[in-house]
Amino acid sequence: MDLDRGALRVVETLRAAGHRALLAGGCVRDLLMGRTAKDWDIATDADPDQVASLFARTLPVGAHFGICVVVLEEGHYEVARFRRDGPYANGRHPTSVEAADARADALRRDFTINGLFLDPANREIIDYVGGRADIERGLLRAIGDPVERFAEDYLRLLRCVRFAARLGFAIEESTYAALCAHAPRIDAVSPERIEDELTRMLTERGVVRGLELLMDSGLLQVVLPEVADLRGVQQPPEFHPEGDVWNHVLLVMDQLREPPRSEEHTSELQSPCNL
Repeated sequence: MDLDRGALRVVETLRAAGHRALLAGGCVRDLLMGRTAKDWDIATDADPDQVASLFARTLPVGAHFGICVVVLEEGHYEVARFRRDGPYANGRHPTSVEAADARADALRRDFTINGLFLDPANREIIDYVGGRADIERGLLRAIGDPVERFAEDYLRLLRCVRFAARLGFAIEESTYAALCAHAPRIDAVSPERIEDELTRMLTERGVVRGLELLMDSGLLQVVLPEVADLRGVQQPPEFHPEGDVWNHVLLVMDQLREPPRSEEHTSELQSPCNL
C-alpha cells in the first residue's frame, strides 16, 4: 500500500503536535481498490488555526467547516477537523458544524465507500460504516438513511451516479430509490457544480452506464433535458438499425476509448433495480 509522501508529512506533523490525524475518504477507498489516489485528504482533531500554526503555508478554504489546505512541495492537502454537521437548510450546506470524533465524522459523510479512515502509522483501516465490505461487494450505499443523506446535499445525487458508473458498482436498492425520488431537486444545486460533476462523469470511466443511470433515475431530464428528449426520436432504419437517437448517442459514447480493464474494479455489474 503506497502512501503519498506529502500526506504522510502532514499526518506526522499533526501527530508530533499531539493531534490525532488519519487519511480519509476517497484516497482510502482507492487504496483498498488498488487504484491510484488523486487526492489525499486528512481528518484530524486539530482546528484550522492549529493546523495553520504547524505549516509554513496554508489556505483557509473552509474555516467555517473546519477545513484548510496545507501547501507542500509535494502538493496541496485538504485537512479537515473531525466534525458533526448541524441542520441543512438549503439542500447543499449545513447551517452549523461542531467538533466531534472520528466516528461522528464518518457518519456525516455521503456513501459508505467514502466514509473510511486509514491510520498510516500501522496501516489500519478504520471503518465505522461498513464501507470495506461494500467495496468488496461492489456496492454503492448511502450512510444511514439515504433519504436524509440526499436531502442534506442534492449534489450527492450526481455523485452517486458518477461513483457507480466510474467504479462499476451497483447502487443499493434503498439508495437507488431515494436517488430517483430526489432527482427533481437537483435544480437546487448551482449550474457550476452540476457542470463540474457532469464533466467528470463524461470524461471518466463508465460514460455509457452513467448516462443510462442519469436517464433512468430522472436526473437527465432535469440537468440535460435536450439530451433526455433524444429518447424516442426515431431514425431511418435503413441507415440507423440501432434504433432511436438516444441509442445512437449511447453507441457513440461507447466507442470512446476506455482505460484498461485491469485498472477497474472487476465485480460483476448489477442493475440497481434487480438488487
